[in-house]
Amino acid sequence: MTSSRRTITRRTLLGTAALVLLAGCTKDTEPTSAASPSTASPSTAAPSPPAPSAAAPSAAVGEGRRHRRLVELEREFGARLGVYALATGTGVTIAHRADERFAFCSTFKGIAAAAVLHHRPMSYLDTVVRYTEGDLMKHSPVTRPKLGTGMTIRQLCDAAVRQSDGTAGNLLLRDLGGPGRLTAYARGLGDTVTRMDRIEPAITEATPGDPRDTTSPRAFGTNYRKIVLGAALPADKRDFLRDLLERNTTGDQRIRAGVPRGWRVADKTGTGDYGTLNDIAVVWPPKSAPLMISIMSSKATKDAAYQQALIAEAAAYAVATLT
Repeated sequence: MTSSRRTITRRTLLGTAALVLLAGCTKDTEPTSAASPSTASPSTAAPSPPAPSAAAPSAAVGEGRRHRRLVELEREFGARLGVYALATGTGVTIAHRADERFAFCSTFKGIAAAAVLHHRPMSYLDTVVRYTEGDLMKHSPVTRPKLGTGMTIRQLCDAAVRQSDGTAGNLLLRDLGGPGRLTAYARGLGDTVTRMDRIEPAITEATPGDPRDTTSPRAFGTNYRKIVLGAALPADKRDFLRDLLERNTTGDQRIRAGVPRGWRVADKTGTGDYGTLNDIAVVWPPKSAPLMISIMSSKATKDAAYQQALIAEAAAYAVATLT
């Protein structure tokens, strides 16, 4: 996948911070395969999302602030942008379309790994899973070479989270018992929004208005905060998952590009049709408590260009506003 990248410099961050002060003063693509039937309740569906526009976004803390920079980014990139960010030390948040539905695409893989860890002992990570050529997705950089030997659950978690390997993600879902079990795990985290209905590659269709395989920036951001920073997992399992997210290889041009060099970032990306680009991250500033940054986006046409700079610039705004 090719993308347009803009360099996020210290000057950009300072300029963004100045705008904040002024405002205060006045795909991971895979081949077609059979999808699992829907198991989520229709009651979780939301109305079709609006087309990209400069309409008023969701509220922010104090749940009434309009983030003009994020509206400008929507106009500039011709996208619908959802942002939910939290400074965990102060409770200050940014919310822009934070409760609207977006296709989550491969960002589910971090949650799937957490769900497997939740249901199994650490020793289960050494269990070998075998699969066939028919299980392979187009994006299978890790699982394809291991077709003859199979892979351990530990290796599948690594491949799904760090490389966004589509086959590995599906195999974790299979181990859980299907997409409905991931929805159930989300409910156990207190998430009443997220619903998973299908497997890859169907989840990357990301058709506007289709409630299947969707979440909101607030819901997924909160889930990631709980599994990376909270008590949703015991310490050993949390440390295992956080290490995978910190060593993710697919996010260099997204949230990681929007934070100052040297900050720790643990993130999971997602990509789909309709220009869908997502990144969910926990970010550690050097002198303050972690930030949780959840950014999701989509465009109006199926073959819309991918512009990762949208995610990077939204992240830069969140960092400048919260720190």
